[in-house]
Amino acid sequence: MTPARMAQIHAAAFAGHGQIWSEADIAAMLARPVIHAVSLGSEGFALVQIVAPEAELLTIAIDPHTQGKGHGAALLRQVMDAALAAGAQDLFLEVAADNARALALYGRAGFVRTGLRRGYYARPGSAFVDALTLRRVLSAQKPGSGANS
Repeated sequence: MTPARMAQIHAAAFAGHGQIWSEADIAAMLARPVIHAVSLGSEGFALVQIVAPEAELLTIAIDPHTQGKGHGAALLRQVMDAALAAGAQDLFLEVAADNARALALYGRAGFVRTGLRRGYYARPGSAFVDALTLRRVLSAQKPGSGANS
């Protein structure tokens, strides 16, 4: 998937809910050797930073026209498999406290809350939103399982 397509999906998925990454932003991230892209056809993508033994999910975006079909869960499993294969034992992420769909996805995947960043995300025309930091232990996961450890 090209940075241009990634930027289109990101803009559609996060419209009105946070910072939109441009094609140039995504291309710059992908130029870094520790940043890995995982895609699910043309439906979505994720960017993950892997510095073993840890990985951080930087973003996961699914085209809104294809949401609700399990693509987010499938993409998250691919991210966890890629991180584990690259030597990561833990996967971290931040998510807006008001993002119920993402929180449900991460909860089903076995992520647990490890922290809170008050007023972390800016919302156009509204108050700041807290970020929750989450962690998922990968070391006991078998590649392709996405199961809880």
